[in-house]
Amino acid sequence: MTIDKLFTNSRAPSPFTFNEKVAEVFDDMLERSVPCYRQVIDMTGQLLEPFVRQGDLIYDLGCSTGRPLIALAEMLKERQLHYIGLDSSEAMINKARLKAEMYAKQEEVCFELADITDAELAPCRAVLLNYTLQFLRPLQRAAFLNKIYAALQPGGVLILSEKIISHHPAINNGFLDIYLDFKRRQGYSEIEITKKREALENILIPFSIQENLNLLKEAGFSGCESFFQWFNFVSFIAIKQ
Repeated sequence: MTIDKLFTNSRAPSPFTFNEKVAEVFDDMLERSVPCYRQVIDMTGQLLEPFVRQGDLIYDLGCSTGRPLIALAEMLKERQLHYIGLDSSEAMINKARLKAEMYAKQEEVCFELADITDAELAPCRAVLLNYTLQFLRPLQRAAFLNKIYAALQPGGVLILSEKIISHHPAINNGFLDIYLDFKRRQGYSEIEITKKREALENILIPFSIQENLNLLKEAGFSGCESFFQWFNFVSFIAIKQ
């Protein structure tokens, strides 16, 4: 795993993009920037198990380097499920395809280069949306979730993980301070933390827990609950009845 050192130089940061340099270090970046990333993948597998049936299709939209789908293909291998990961970054897709080959999962896991906002989705049993919705412009999010809802079969499941904000200033500041301490403990310097935050400004736009739940309910999901929270990171499950 290549160590993330993208923001150690002295140059002013450019707006964050999922290019080849980011793809090269992205797995390390996730481990050190997203609290409990591995645990959320494990919890996702446990949550999906009672909902999926033999041969069902699962999408990962904004799949990056493919880690969640590779893990699910192993956790749920008895179900003989089909997995499709979509991402608009060619560098990410190339990494994901290499992983599928390395773990001998290329038969059941397919990674495709596509803009997830435009891609047509086949009828599916589950959709993963891991730290992806926050990168879509706020006005795009409702229509995007409507599209996911339409593609899901009755009883289908959406797993949504997001960085969130609190509209209570003291709580939000407390969450941010704890998160900054987390990143320091992962070995990021103050310069790296500041420059990455500047690179993500106006690119990653988080919503609150309630705003995300409202979007899910407005899309038609009847059962919507959070199943994990670490301060300003939350994962939700939403079911189509």
